[in-house]
Amino acid sequence: MSTVIRPACAEEAQALSDLSHRSKAHWGYDEGFMALSRDALTVRDAWIEAGMVLVAEHDAALAGVAAIAPDGDGHEVAVFFVDPAMMGKGIGADLFQAMVGLAAESGIAKLGILSDPNAAGFYEKMGARPIGMEPSDAIPGRELPYLEMDVPKR
Repeated sequence: MSTVIRPACAEEAQALSDLSHRSKAHWGYDEGFMALSRDALTVRDAWIEAGMVLVAEHDAALAGVAAIAPDGDGHEVAVFFVDPAMMGKGIGADLFQAMVGLAAESGIAKLGILSDPNAAGFYEKMGARPIGMEPSDAIPGRELPYLEMDVPKR
């Protein structure tokens, strides 16, 4: 079994958005929550065109997606999801390291991460540091962990 990390292709935007949605739903959120989250889980064509979306394939199947997007005067992890069927195989760690490498190659010094509470521990394990709580970009009144990752220079 092998995992390959590669840049996303334009025609994959919908499949990657679907993967993001499936992964978020894995945590047991109800239909109303998922409907409000749909836009935040969408992989944007502009991110793919800018070369800022990575895909993890495991045995030739879509296994994960990571995207970096501008956020104010910095950059953020816009989406980061592993297909539920592929969780626990190390794909997330490989994808995260590749995303940090992409950030370094792009001259990005720091990544902000507005995290689902279920994923905050993963990001900390990967080296991100908790900063505090921030408002959700999808659910009014919801607060989420906010973390930052210093990107090592290459």
